[in-house]
Amino acid sequence: EMKNMPYFKKYLSKMRFFIGDIRDLDRLKYAFNNQVDYVIHAAALKHIESGEYNPFEVIKTNILGSQNVIEASLNSGVKKVIALSTDKASSPVNLYGATKLASDKLFVSANNFKGPKKTIFSVVRYGNVMHSRGSVVPLFKKQKNEFGEVFITDANMTRFSINLEQSISFVIQSLQIMSGG
Repeated sequence: EMKNMPYFKKYLSKMRFFIGDIRDLDRLKYAFNNQVDYVIHAAALKHIESGEYNPFEVIKTNILGSQNVIEASLNSGVKKVIALSTDKASSPVNLYGATKLASDKLFVSANNFKGPKKTIFSVVRYGNVMHSRGSVVPLFKKQKNEFGEVFITDANMTRFSINLEQSISFVIQSLQIMSGG
């Protein structure tokens, strides 16, 4: 799928993909292994209901896993690390938002405790990526097909949405211009 996206085409030959878990610090250190210049941290447990029922798992991934990414990056001499966050981390009302806020705070503060190391840490936040996993679009389509209308929680609500290509462009542009924070 990424092969068809213009933003990735020029980078694909330089990218490496590893299967692993950000909860596993040793695997992260192995994956980074002093050969990685940039890290885009996109791992998260983002399912609201199952996260509320399994809070330890969400904390292990979204907070402790983020801490592992920071530590592995510092140990491996990574130049830039950008963490993908969510608008749900702004004034969080559930565990997912709270853990993403905590992760954001870890990444921003990593710039203060890195010492003489040159690694730069930043966070980007955006809202709903249309047609991504967990997108509301399939639900709206189902409601429209079954009931002839779409149900929302509040007539005055707004929803910040971007498409997949816009989100990729935003992350790559942010990676290029980031200075920490």
